[in-house]
Amino acid sequence: MAVRLYKAYTPGTRNRTVSTFHEITKNKPEKSLLKTKKSHQGHNNRGIITSRHKGGGHKKRYRIIDFKRNKLNISGKVASIEYDPNRNARIALLHYQDGEKRYILHPRSLQVGTDIISGPNAPIEVGNALPLANIPLGTAVHNIELKPKKGGQIVRAAGAYAQIVAKEGNFITLKLPSSEVRTIHKACYATIGQVGNIDASNITIGKAGRNRWLGKRPTVRGVVMNPIDHPHGGGEGRSPIGRSHPVTPWGKPALGSKTRNKTKYSNKYILRHRK
Repeated sequence: MAVRLYKAYTPGTRNRTVSTFHEITKNKPEKSLLKTKKSHQGHNNRGIITSRHKGGGHKKRYRIIDFKRNKLNISGKVASIEYDPNRNARIALLHYQDGEKRYILHPRSLQVGTDIISGPNAPIEVGNALPLANIPLGTAVHNIELKPKKGGQIVRAAGAYAQIVAKEGNFITLKLPSSEVRTIHKACYATIGQVGNIDASNITIGKAGRNRWLGKRPTVRGVVMNPIDHPHGGGEGRSPIGRSHPVTPWGKPALGSKTRNKTKYSNKYILRHRK
């Protein structure tokens, strides 16, 4: 992927960058792998806002992605590489030998026409999915399962990859993109390679309207509110927050405080926490 730069014709194009989309080979998605996606705009089942600053945005349809990679020992050919509005990675359409079609996350350098396969005996090539026990040390992997047969849950963002650093007993040690080091059961599947679209992190939005297209509404800082609206509010002119530590609108610690549950079941699998 490459990034397209703009000249400063207007304030909105100053520093604005967009993807060139040069890797996209097909403009319309596979109809059999689409389903409707209703926007709840941050509201829960009772209509109460549980995630602020969401709403509006362009209408989307969800692409059904094969995160489980459970079609074993049947090769599929990469038919196209497509855009997915629901994630920053690209997706690849596979045509399997038995006629079935599935979407997968597009790994970096995977080309149209390539044959890929899932299974314990699959070769160590980009796009193939294998159990972690069968993947050599030092290999970059993505779309990693946390529980066998549940489907890939971590390392799915554009440009992300984890590295296999050790094997001991029934567990494999991986270094994740967050720098966290944790163990995962050896029967869990992972896909070889790095997720594509590695320049996604270099995109600059450029103007507020573009965030509205993505369904993001404006965020107002607490220090510019009144005391009734936020603990940071009030004061004369520009004033500090007036507390020893920043807090949320509901008084909980914010901006850097660790929120992970100290008794979480998976803590025993984490050898080194993320920084």
